[in-house]
Amino acid sequence: MSNEVNATKANEAPTCLADGTYQPVLTVSDLDRCGRRWMLGASIYNYESQCAPAVMFATEPALRKIYAGDEEGYRRSLLSTYRYYNATPQVSGLLLGAGLALEDKGHNDAIDAVQDLKIGLMGSLSGVGDTIFAILIPTIFGSIAAYMGQAGNPVGVLLWLAVAIAIFVWKLFDWRIGYKFGDKLFTTLAEKMSVFTESTSALGMMVVGALIPTVIKVSCGLTFTMGEVTLDVQTGILDQIMVGMLPVIATAIVYALVKRKVSINKIVLGILIISWVCAAFGILAA
Repeated sequence: MSNEVNATKANEAPTCLADGTYQPVLTVSDLDRCGRRWMLGASIYNYESQCAPAVMFATEPALRKIYAGDEEGYRRSLLSTYRYYNATPQVSGLLLGAGLALEDKGHNDAIDAVQDLKIGLMGSLSGVGDTIFAILIPTIFGSIAAYMGQAGNPVGVLLWLAVAIAIFVWKLFDWRIGYKFGDKLFTTLAEKMSVFTESTSALGMMVVGALIPTVIKVSCGLTFTMGEVTLDVQTGILDQIMVGMLPVIATAIVYALVKRKVSINKIVLGILIISWVCAAFGILAA
């Protein structure tokens, strides 16, 4: 009996308010369902409309509920979701959730506004999303996890697994955030977004910089002997100036070569040759 009541409510037309808008009908479970369906987006990606089929698949149940009793409005809205869309998947829920919030309240009058919102923000939002999810997080946590795994610490594997799970959960909950704040989310964060991006970029560079001496192994094998006194160049001179100086210098040289667009193959070959020659003469040590 309860299932029949719920089905009846789902098919009821939303209440139109005095100002011409509608009483919102979407619930948290509806948004979570959109998030789960969005997870399958990569399987229906194409080179014509790119992520548009995924948008249609993810939002279809929510649109069906919004336009209950209005078949023409439902079809028009569903077709609008199939227009070109391409944004970072990890942050798309914010934008698509905000679009559902607008459409849940405005119905047919909001369809064009939702499309304009997606077109206007998917590029800038992807810039932030790519920076965070494709560069900063893999660089910071991936470097830490890789170094721990390289040292035989199983926590490195667990750390990377925890990061992957956290991103997975985020992709579910960002729909809720986007729906809750609507288009106000982007207008409010617009001024703060650049500050956030710069601070996270600085954090990423600090972490990667700190990992250089531990991941890149370069040490000098030269020693000087005067009578009974032996001076190790690495510990007695270089480490006194700056610990890890040779790894930093090696990294800076490779970075400069990459900036000058020197072939990676040539760089690797050069590193191998220099390492062999210097190791043979005792200049570099293991």
